[in-house]
Amino acid sequence: MSVDQPSPSTTAPPTAASSTATPSPRRSDATRAAILDAARERFATDGYERATIRAIARDARIDPSMVMRYYGSKEGLFAAAVSVDLKLPDLSGVPRDQVGRALVRHFLTLWEENEEFTALLRVGAGNRAGAGRMEEVFREQLLPAARQVCPDPEQVPTRAALLATQMLGLALTRYVLRLPPVEALHGEEIVAWLAPTVQRYLTAPSP
Repeated sequence: MSVDQPSPSTTAPPTAASSTATPSPRRSDATRAAILDAARERFATDGYERATIRAIARDARIDPSMVMRYYGSKEGLFAAAVSVDLKLPDLSGVPRDQVGRALVRHFLTLWEENEEFTALLRVGAGNRAGAGRMEEVFREQLLPAARQVCPDPEQVPTRAALLATQMLGLALTRYVLRLPPVEALHGEEIVAWLAPTVQRYLTAPSP
């Protein structure tokens, strides 16, 4: 009586290709985060023109080709690195006569605590990438805020632009140019000087 032999296994042994793990998404996310952190620091310190892909890659401890792989160009990297959320308050819940004070205080806090805004202002003053980002912030964040309190919907773009002149002017003179008389002002002094103007720009009847 013969004994049946075990049938050959139909499962193929693992190959080198099948046993090689695919790149981890977590590793890719970590690389992107390292690049963006390094870029924010470098743009804030050196400004847009002097910051280089090579320096950013060195700070992130990666090869410069990886920066280009993820972001394509310095402009693309800058646009990704300075994605700005102004975190504007809901003005519909602010007393009408306190809108100016609320906004000046809010912007002053932003400029004091977040270096990205300083970097954006430096770049936006003389570079297309920075100007484009600032226009985007204006369109997506300042216009909706002005729309909440503006008495005439047709004047929203004009009034939001006037608000921008005050806030950007403050930031430029205090944090970029560092004019001594502006730097010397205390926060509440700035609010007292600028709030009435911002209030008028946003809520007063048309001149």
